[in-house]
Amino acid sequence: MTQNTAVALLSGGLDSATAAALAVEAGNRVIGLSFDYGQRHRQELDAAAGISSRLGLAEHHCITVNLAAWGGSALTDTAITVPTDGLQEGTIPPTYVPGRNTVFIAIGLSLAEARGAGHLVLGVNAVDYSGYPDCRPDYLGAFQTLADLASKAGREGHGTQLWAPLVTWSKTRIVHEALRLGVPIRETWSCYSGGALPCGLCDSCRIRDAALREAGRSDLCSDAGA
Repeated sequence: MTQNTAVALLSGGLDSATAAALAVEAGNRVIGLSFDYGQRHRQELDAAAGISSRLGLAEHHCITVNLAAWGGSALTDTAITVPTDGLQEGTIPPTYVPGRNTVFIAIGLSLAEARGAGHLVLGVNAVDYSGYPDCRPDYLGAFQTLADLASKAGREGHGTQLWAPLVTWSKTRIVHEALRLGVPIRETWSCYSGGALPCGLCDSCRIRDAALREAGRSDLCSDAGA
């Protein structure tokens, strides 16, 4: 097992870019993995490719997994409206995509085992986010158990480890870390709306902009220069 190789799931957003940058800083040879899953905000795929280049990743793959074929989320079904009235505490919003992280992590583990990667890097965050069930520490712990049981490398005692460095961080802390690491924040894409410019109203834009303002970087907000 080559422990200094890592696969990073790269959505094109701030969190995954920061997690990938942390893996690079730790001395890993990082392979980026993105997914075209039929999301309405396809700009994130261009952002992911750009971030991969800017961070100097060793490889970048984009896999098509058409979760939009059955919808069930405002991100994959244009008949469902992306909410713009802010987060509702205790409610998982319609932007949750059924099974998305389970599918992505499984494919990421396949690539990681094939490449002999010691870690699968995830930008998931359970604090300043939308309460998605597949972005929580208990989910990641259970998936690690599954990964250890489901792979040849895991059964041999050297399976790929899930690494989610941001999972308990505040969004503001993530912004500060991204700035320290030189992540090209302006080139990341977080908006859910699918427009040519960030809407500034969806949950993802609201959370990102609030953190940027708290970090003193309102110049990077979705409405900067408007």
